[in-house]
Amino acid sequence: MLAFVSSLVFHPCLFVFQMRLVPPYIENLEPYKAGKPISELQRETGLTRIIKLASNENPLGASPRALDAIRAAMADLQLYPNGGLNLREVLAERFHLKTANVIAGSGSEGIMSNIIRAFLLDDDEVLTSDGTFVGFYVLARSRGTKLVTVPLGDYRFDLEAIAGQINAHTKIIYLANPNNPTGTIFTTKEFDLFMKRVPEHVLIILDEAYFEYAKDNPEYPDSMHYRYDNVITLRTFSKAYGLAGVRIGYGFAHDVLISNLLKVKLPFEPSTLAQAAGIAALNDAAFLERTLAVNDAGKRYLAPALRNLGLTVIPTEANFFLIPLENEPAVNALYADLLKHGIIVRPLRAFGLPHCVRITIGTEEQNHSLVDTLRTVLAPRVA
Repeated sequence: MLAFVSSLVFHPCLFVFQMRLVPPYIENLEPYKAGKPISELQRETGLTRIIKLASNENPLGASPRALDAIRAAMADLQLYPNGGLNLREVLAERFHLKTANVIAGSGSEGIMSNIIRAFLLDDDEVLTSDGTFVGFYVLARSRGTKLVTVPLGDYRFDLEAIAGQINAHTKIIYLANPNNPTGTIFTTKEFDLFMKRVPEHVLIILDEAYFEYAKDNPEYPDSMHYRYDNVITLRTFSKAYGLAGVRIGYGFAHDVLISNLLKVKLPFEPSTLAQAAGIAALNDAAFLERTLAVNDAGKRYLAPALRNLGLTVIPTEANFFLIPLENEPAVNALYADLLKHGIIVRPLRAFGLPHCVRITIGTEEQNHSLVDTLRTVLAPRVA
């Protein structure tokens, strides 16, 4: 039996014994590392004004209706949550589904984790693209599953190349649309052609975390406009509704898939506060409209402003821009220079794009501060 051992006295033989309990794929796993917190940069620099443009958070804060709902729900914190049932029912009514077609969880990534647990066997393979959401890479590797990736094509998912890699062991294909961290989409036509090549036994995770920002693009394949039995759609309240801190997301799928996911999810997930916030946010149309308007204005300003500074800007359908630089040292230098001025952006080595940086679209004031700072830090390099 393993006994608790103080961190001050750790017997080397016991350490070796314990390490044998850890599978190699866990021992060697690189954990997900979030963007630099504001408080950490404040401690390091002493700066009081920090602009965080690293994690695609809503610069307007959270939905006001969601905040009101959280305050009201605090009166019932002595009671266990109901597993997201209320939110599932609201979503089912809104999207003309059965409650059995809906799941709620701790962010879309929480549901993604349950998909990995529920459906993967030891000899299965997972297929996706390079340069996509690093959290999915971590989850797939945490199961010890073989992860197969194909290169991006012009910073977009190459669905034809992904379809060409499907084999008898492929169990799950992960697609993000819009893609994080590139901001690009694949079109309805491309997705329909792709699905014709996907066998029925292969499960598609369609991550639509940023769909609110892309939904008005006529070429965007909103998965709720048509449905496949082997597709699980994932969405979140973290981005457009500003609820990243309470961790609330949801998914749509065939009831057989949902029923099996419900077997492995934590029984009281999501929390009471998260569920209340999600339901209220869904009904906060004014906040969503304002969020999208601020984001659209930011896109219109930042794209030409960044290009005028000599930077390459990948067109985006999300709330961030991908900026490729000449190499990784250039990314690290720019990241460090911006930190000195109190601006946090996201280098993308972990995403498989070490020569790129991702910049969240902020408020008008934040965007202007970013451009002014970039003009200062880039000037010596182009002089």
